[in-house]
Amino acid sequence: MRTLVIGDIHGGHKALLQVLDRAKITSRDTLIFLGDYVDGWSQSAETIEKLIELSLSNNCVFIKGNHDLWCGLWLERGTTNPVWLAHGGQETIQSYIRTGYVTKDTHKRFFNNLQDYYLDKNNRLFVHAGFTSMHGVGKEEYESNYYWDRTLWEAAMLAAKVNQETLNSYPPERFKHYSEIYIGHTPTTNYDQTTPIKAYKLWNIDTGAAFTGKLTILDIDTKNYWQSDVLPMLYPEEKGRN
Repeated sequence: MRTLVIGDIHGGHKALLQVLDRAKITSRDTLIFLGDYVDGWSQSAETIEKLIELSLSNNCVFIKGNHDLWCGLWLERGTTNPVWLAHGGQETIQSYIRTGYVTKDTHKRFFNNLQDYYLDKNNRLFVHAGFTSMHGVGKEEYESNYYWDRTLWEAAMLAAKVNQETLNSYPPERFKHYSEIYIGHTPTTNYDQTTPIKAYKLWNIDTGAAFTGKLTILDIDTKNYWQSDVLPMLYPEEKGRN
């Protein structure tokens, strides 16, 4: 029985199938997805269909990302905006029209039931982007921070450079509430890495699947991880996200 966390997929259905196979997923595994399932590569609708299928066989936790917020609004209300369309939304719409999944209520329910964050029994926090409140998630926090915040990641990167003795005496306030934090949203490829990055108590699992990187599954107990091929190799005729 493993607990595995999965980074941002961005419509990379082929990468999702590849890492599920490489990690040898069974129905005994708990799967925690960090959001941004859509927008980027051409198979967003197929990706959501696969996630719904996994929820029937496995204990799954689905966190909401900023791209999922946009897609959910479109499926529910037909709402679009220029920023979304320019950052993968147009490809997502095309995938839904091509597959016919645009009419499936199961997809609307999937987006409506996404969680802002998840806290497990070992006080490990899972959130798409971050949070800003010194009191932790769910307290004096704007909902949008869970989908957009990058200050938590920046604080973790800075804390990682501080002397450990100083950190033990003066831990950053936001990190005091949790044993570990897992995020996506900020690609590790921004730091010239296609593998997960650990900074202080925080693990960044977004390894750039939307761009030139890979999709990653990580075992939160052992820290072993499995990755897909780089996404441009799986979708050679496509550009991915801009």
